[in-house]
Amino acid sequence: MKVYEYAGFPNPARVRIALAEKGLLNEVEFVSVNVPEGEHLSDAYRAKNPSAAVPLLELEDGTCISECTAITEYLDQLDGAPTLTGETPKDRAVIHMMQRRAESGLLDAVATYFHHATPGLGAEIEGYQCAEWGNHQKETALKGMRYLDGVLSDQPYLAGEDFTVADITAYAGLVFAGFAEIAVPEDCANLKNWHARVSSRPSIAA
Repeated sequence: MKVYEYAGFPNPARVRIALAEKGLLNEVEFVSVNVPEGEHLSDAYRAKNPSAAVPLLELEDGTCISECTAITEYLDQLDGAPTLTGETPKDRAVIHMMQRRAESGLLDAVATYFHHATPGLGAEIEGYQCAEWGNHQKETALKGMRYLDGVLSDQPYLAGEDFTVADITAYAGLVFAGFAEIAVPEDCANLKNWHARVSSRPSIAA
């Protein structure tokens, strides 16, 4: 397997965490795509992923899988013992629901703020920017943090008792928020405690 990525970006980090959780890091060849220099916009890369986003998983038979949730789903099912995406219909539904809430309400909102209301990756890469929309999404991210804080008030992880893909997404969202200088609200003690616990997991701490 090959994973096309740009090290240090939040979405590639999500896949690296999933690989580490599943013990698959040594079974993957990582291929760097220089996003700040626009390599992801090349015809060669777009042929693999029309959305031009990283990460991308390429299988031995040439199949290319993009989108972090799809990649994680594939990796989690490889050994027939999923731990990140759920086993029962109910667990799978709750996990994917919370994953999407963490993605849209936090990670994607931070990304929109970064790409629209800050210099982002530079004018040549960013193209169109709308600062008003970016700043609106900053508020969405703060609301998302407070929502996740409430979820964590009576359970250890976002989808219940176990660490899942939802937690991976939220963790990446908070890391990105820190980079974009969006501070976690002071009243989000549950979220801060969760972040400290998750940060100590071997898949993340390494």
